[in-house]
Amino acid sequence: MSKSKLDHLRESGFRIRVQDRLIGVSGRMKPIKIIGSGPSGLTTAINLAKAGREVHVYEKNSDVGQRFHGDLEGLENWSNDEDVLDQLGRMNVSTDFRYHPFCEVTVANGVRSQHFHFARPLFYAAKRGTEKDSFDQALKEQAILHGVSFHFKQSLAETEGDIIATGPIVKEIFAVDKGIVFQTSLPDTAIGVINDAAAYKGYAYLIVSRGYGCMCTVLFDRFDQASQCFEETTRIFKDLVGLEVRDAKTVGGIGGFSLRNVFQSNGRLYVGEAAGIQDFLWGFGIRDAIASGFLAAQSILEGRSYEEMARAYFSRKLRASLVNRYLWERFMARGYFYIMDRVKNVEYGLNFLSRMHKFNLLQRLLYPFALTAMRRKYSHLRI
Repeated sequence: MSKSKLDHLRESGFRIRVQDRLIGVSGRMKPIKIIGSGPSGLTTAINLAKAGREVHVYEKNSDVGQRFHGDLEGLENWSNDEDVLDQLGRMNVSTDFRYHPFCEVTVANGVRSQHFHFARPLFYAAKRGTEKDSFDQALKEQAILHGVSFHFKQSLAETEGDIIATGPIVKEIFAVDKGIVFQTSLPDTAIGVINDAAAYKGYAYLIVSRGYGCMCTVLFDRFDQASQCFEETTRIFKDLVGLEVRDAKTVGGIGGFSLRNVFQSNGRLYVGEAAGIQDFLWGFGIRDAIASGFLAAQSILEGRSYEEMARAYFSRKLRASLVNRYLWERFMARGYFYIMDRVKNVEYGLNFLSRMHKFNLLQRLLYPFALTAMRRKYSHLRI
């Protein structure tokens, strides 16, 4: 039997196992069980429920968004020509949550600062957590509106679920962030700092939106130095903007990444960071988490292979981000000026950033070298 025929039979087997899990002996559609209530799981739930399927979401915490505490995170708008809010709408995710478009951004490294003004938002800042205006709560309310049933403080075994949306795999963490949220009289601001003392191999940022601020350091190594890095981050922003902080609360998070992604196994579908989907360069993963949830729902509704759909959508993006992380770590000091000099032409800048995520010719040529180096550096990840 040829390899292509064997692969086809295996893939057909995957589809049959998924359908067997979702169709009962009576021929009626079974309720779909989703484990985890992050953006990927809730996007799956919304799309399935909107199409008339019975959906149950199981969440070990007492509410959605409890991994977060009011953090401001970016819905990145530079990796795709389509505006991220338009993409959310196309994937049936409403945008009735608090967000702030940032067209103006400053980037500094302790030696040089560059201010940018883009014609369209570079990113949208959205609040994460359990507060009413958060992204997570908006997704929950939309899911409830479509009839999704939530089961809080209930944790199913993975073998009992149909959709696995449990977030980062602890053994495969590549980034850690530490910071605060606070009230402030500072004007709306978005500043990124690239400096190893403030954020080892990563970046620090300050976002202020309508008197609400978030300041964090994001490390890609030496996680035990997070406290020292945050102290340096605070010092830098005090020098840059005269930081004024009231009613500060601690926030933080983790990020996981994989290239040997498990999208589908034993009839279960894996979405978001449970499948290893994340941006390896800067860790902006919400947009891709939503896309994976949408694809999982479409695969069920249309009887298609989620494995095929997810690999077609994510494989090039994930490989591009691996090369980007390799180049960043190898040439960060000189690369900072290289990137700034190209992005400072704002009409060209977003196109440049977009091409960084499309596995272009240069990235394809560098990929074997990047793969070897990153496997050595991040030996605990599935790369």
